[in-house]
Amino acid sequence: MRIIGLMSGTSHDGVDLALADITDGRDRVFFRSWSRSSLPVRDRGIENISIRLLKHLSLPYPSRLRKEISLAFVGDTRRVCKLDFSLGEFFADGILAFLEKEGLTPSEIDAVSSHGQTIHHIPPARGRMGATLQIGSPAVIAEKTGILTVSDFRSRDMAAGGEGAPLVPVTDYLLFRKRGLRRGILNIGGIANLTVLGKDLHETIAFDTGPGNALIDEAVKTLSRGRMSFDRDGRLAEGGRVVEPLLDNLRKHRYFRKRPPKSTGRELFGRRMIEEILEAWRGIDRADLIRTLSELTVWSVTEAITRYRPDEMILTGGGVRNGFLVRRITEELSVRGISSRLIDSLGMPAEAKEALSFAVLGYLTLTGRAGNLPSVTGAEGTRLLGSITFP
Repeated sequence: MRIIGLMSGTSHDGVDLALADITDGRDRVFFRSWSRSSLPVRDRGIENISIRLLKHLSLPYPSRLRKEISLAFVGDTRRVCKLDFSLGEFFADGILAFLEKEGLTPSEIDAVSSHGQTIHHIPPARGRMGATLQIGSPAVIAEKTGILTVSDFRSRDMAAGGEGAPLVPVTDYLLFRKRGLRRGILNIGGIANLTVLGKDLHETIAFDTGPGNALIDEAVKTLSRGRMSFDRDGRLAEGGRVVEPLLDNLRKHRYFRKRPPKSTGRELFGRRMIEEILEAWRGIDRADLIRTLSELTVWSVTEAITRYRPDEMILTGGGVRNGFLVRRITEELSVRGISSRLIDSLGMPAEAKEALSFAVLGYLTLTGRAGNLPSVTGAEGTRLLGSITFP
């Protein structure tokens, strides 16, 4: 199957598209035969799945749209409603432009698999079901492109009592498992998430470690009054000093003490936290704050990684373009005897990996296979993820 995966992460700086050729030699679509009995817990029949990244494209959001997404995080229902369709239109236009650029037509694509843009995520707590909202209307995508669209992957896992995240470990297992080597994959987006691969799929460990770029970006935007949106290559952080009392206080956040399964988002590590920091630390130097927040990311990811002692770490996500952040993570892992490398060294662009993961999840849905790992998300069992919108 040829599937276009779409991913717009918590950094909300743009959407990544990945065109993939995914097959297991059968590619039988289970439209009429889906049932729970077709989703065995122990043998999903995924070992023979072949994944080939054909093309990828990163489309930055126009400043107007990025601002609308930022406002939607704390906005009213009318704004979110309108943005749902606006993002769907942006995604669809991006797909059509992508296909034209590559000399392809919509009829040559079997499906679009869209994660959407997370607006709010509420993990389950004290026995209560959580909730999540990703927008970017699949109806608009299917209507404008004429391509079957799979979307809303996280909801099904959460309806079964899970965290709804991370959902990429199945793809991580298929792409990066290597006999005799215990690999970890760290994705640094707005939120950072870690996968540590086991000998088989069900020994895989994965969870959100905490902030990736989210706090850094929010601080840069707030202190520059919107003139800057991120710390390019970590230059601000590199010129600052760590405010140790602030860092010590941030390390005490309850999320870092929580054991997996766990997931988080900007609801915890976002604008509100930055506002609280600036209120408590009036007059703090901008570079010092960015350095301290960067060191929080370094500390939280390296603490999580060290707990599971992988032989090798693969670093991916938009955060790997922050040279200072990567250098500090690499240094801290090296001290702990853990080697690390960028995903680009394996022939895959960092910007393509998450979009490719959702292309794979779409493939699993269309071939009647579960996409979640209950051991990772805490769901009651394996579930067929996503909803399908026909063109």
